[in-house]
Amino acid sequence: MEKTSFKISPAVIWISSIFLGLLSSVPQIAERHFNPLEAGVNAGITAAFALLMWYFNIFMLSRQPATRRKQSISYSKLLTSLLFGLVVMLVLASVQQLILSHINFGPVMLMVEVRGILINLIFYMFLHLLQQNYENQHVSMELERIKSDNLGAQYEMLKQQVNPHFLFNSLNTLKSMVESGDAEAVEFILKLSNFYRFTLESRKHDLIHLNEEMDILKAYLFLQKARFDEGFTFTSELDEKTLNTLVPPFTLQLLVENCLKHNVVSLQKPLHIRLYKEGEKLVLENPIQLKTGNNNSLGVGLKNIDLRYSHLLDKHIDIINDEKVFQIKLPLIYEYHHH
Repeated sequence: MEKTSFKISPAVIWISSIFLGLLSSVPQIAERHFNPLEAGVNAGITAAFALLMWYFNIFMLSRQPATRRKQSISYSKLLTSLLFGLVVMLVLASVQQLILSHINFGPVMLMVEVRGILINLIFYMFLHLLQQNYENQHVSMELERIKSDNLGAQYEMLKQQVNPHFLFNSLNTLKSMVESGDAEAVEFILKLSNFYRFTLESRKHDLIHLNEEMDILKAYLFLQKARFDEGFTFTSELDEKTLNTLVPPFTLQLLVENCLKHNVVSLQKPLHIRLYKEGEKLVLENPIQLKTGNNNSLGVGLKNIDLRYSHLLDKHIDIINDEKVFQIKLPLIYEYHHH
């Protein structure tokens, strides 16, 4: 999240400081023996203090990091502001004593320090509330942007799932199986039906369990086996604990589809796809055996998956290509908050 701009109009700062200075002199003006010099010095000291504390508090509050900020008051910053205010008011009261040497310094000092604490507290609370208002507006705008991006990601995911080329190829494979009297034609129809049922059901959710995602993937792999026969192999090395983690729906299916789309898949050169856990990452890897003229892929599927992980976890997927093996590493998502 970008840092929220925090600005106060200079006119507000100066006018309010002058007003507080004049306000502090009202009791002296109302006295029977009015002394213009005392009233003027008192007003000037108060206005100067208010001016300094305005800028000090603005500077201190604006130094908060651009990461997530606490909504509660920072008591350390408040204490720093009060201590700084006490020092400033002590200096200003000493200046006042030099100018008005006939005044008893003790009672005057106590009065101006109490006044300074009250003014400082009012300024700090006002600025804190103003800053929170700025940040809340910024968060609302950020949430609207994320919502808009998420809708775009869901639409792109849907386009990836209901792939007309995949459907066309599947129907062609089914036609060939029926014409040749393949005994697995009925099973192929059931798997194709299940796959599109998964598509309709899963796109309603942001996350599903990994074992559910594996069911989707198994249906997809069965359909692809009917097309490519032994042209590729798929090996899963996931344990039961890992299968209980969460994943955005159709993530693995899109990754496997990406492997089959961009690499040579043949009986002479089978593509070996492997899925396993490494630390806190889910890894899908395959040897690189790119098809001719397939080097300019835009990687729409990978961008789609990375965008979803960014929105859900504020993390990104790792894409590793060492010219021999291609790896995609997905952050594990646990169902319970303590993970």
